[in-house]
Parts: sequence; C-alpha cells; structure tokens
Amino acid sequence: MRILLQRVQKASVTIENQCISKIGPGFLLFLGIEAQDGPDDIEWLAGKVVRMRLFNDLNGVMNKDILETGGDILLVSQFTLHASIKKGNRPSYIKAARPEIATGLYEAMIQALSTKLGKEIATGSFGADMQVALVNDGPVTIWMDSRDRQ
Repeated sequence: MRILLQRVQKASVTIENQCISKIGPGFLLFLGIEAQDGPDDIEWLAGKVVRMRLFNDLNGVMNKDILETGGDILLVSQFTLHASIKKGNRPSYIKAARPEIATGLYEAMIQALSTKLGKEIATGSFGADMQVALVNDGPVTIWMDSRDRQ
C-alpha cells in the first residue's frame, strides 16, 4: 500500500463540475492499493500519517503533527501509484488491486484515518474520474510505502 502525502493549505475534489469534498490546512493523501495489502498495512500507514511531524511550531520548525494542529485530511484513491514503467512507455498497472479488493481496503483506510484523527475525513469517490485541486504548503510531499517501512 502506498500513500503520497502532501501538506496543503487547501485541497478539493471535483466530479462532473461539482465539488464533492474540500479541506483547509492539512494533508491531501493519494492512496494506491495492491491485492496483497491488508489490515496491517492500513494500521501502519494510518498511524504514520497522523504522527508525522510536518507542521511548524512557534520557531518555524516542522515539529507538530496533524493532531496538534487540528488539520484535516482528504483521501483520494489513485491506482496509478502502482504503475510499472520498466518496459516501454505505456505504464502497466498489473500490481494495482482490482476494484473488488481495493474498494474494501479504501473504506477501511477511511475508517482508520477518521478514528486516529478523531474526526471524519474528506474523500474522493473511488473509481471516479476526479479533478483534484490543491495548494501545496511548503511544498511538503512525502512518499510512504507499507512494503518499505524505513
């Protein structure tokens, strides 16, 4: 399971010219799911997200986590995070979980993040053609992969 985390001043998801989700300061998370992912991957990544000290303290040092700042989270499914470009110029998505597997894991991640954050999170719409807008803050962008827990 992979997450691309972006610290944002604001972010939103629009589908068919209608805004379905938006947040103020916090994290925009893009989530990629593989078929072999499970509850352990969700627990590890959700815990990491809420504990990442990526917000500035009074000295301007990234020393506060999202719980301390009261920030929001917007979670968007993105199977292309598992693209393989080893051969040719057309990415292969064979590692990405099929919707019948990924949907339940995406919903479990929503629940895990909401529980750990102590409030509901905003989401995209699984499998939809979404337009995601954001104002990256910093910029701060962090890559997390539950298969590479370093």
